[in-house]
Amino acid sequence: MDLVEKLKSKLIVSCQALEGEPLHDSYIMSKMALAASQGGAAGIRANTVKDIRAIKREIKLPIIGIIKKDYPDNDVRITPTTKEVRELYQEGCDIIAFDATCRKRPDGKGFTEFFHKVKKEFPQQLFMADVSTTEEAIEAERAGVDIVATTLAGYTAYTEDVVPLQVLEKVLEVVSIPVIAEGNYDTPEKVKEALELGAHAVVVGSAITRPQLITKKFAAAIDQVDEYESSK
Repeated sequence: MDLVEKLKSKLIVSCQALEGEPLHDSYIMSKMALAASQGGAAGIRANTVKDIRAIKREIKLPIIGIIKKDYPDNDVRITPTTKEVRELYQEGCDIIAFDATCRKRPDGKGFTEFFHKVKKEFPQQLFMADVSTTEEAIEAERAGVDIVATTLAGYTAYTEDVVPLQVLEKVLEVVSIPVIAEGNYDTPEKVKEALELGAHAVVVGSAITRPQLITKKFAAAIDQVDEYESSK
């Protein structure tokens, strides 16, 4: 059974904490990944070589590697250039994911040109395309990626009002390669629905690994109760 098939109908947990967040530390992310593994995760999505290296010391699960990096005057942040792809490849990531939207990359190139270059350099590497629309999913499959993920649905300027599950359903209708559901799958019910629609696997991040956001939801619910009591 190949690696992609091992992830079928499984949960992948995204263990990321960006600079400035309370858990921004490779050691903490490694323990978060260990906790996810013990909870039943079949794979981990992780950001930066440093975090990936620390996570590998704790678990043996497949890792989807990314490097989030900001370039001046550019909206593509997830593994935006071949430099980041090379770093992830050298670390030995099982799957390398990157932004596959229609937006121009920092070097001015479109996704297809970028991907053809990295695929030629790393022909045996598994690649996952993070998309936000069905058109981007079709283009990514046509370019030759191994997996499409709906990671960026709702996170690009032209998809701000979309419903992630609806985007997933449409993408599943137009591509034949495995489709991973990712982005705002914040309840077990949504995860279950995504798999029932035909998603190959589901990535869950903030709902599991960002306690400040989890706490915020509970605090907001309590505030609503306080407001209701005050209005009586």
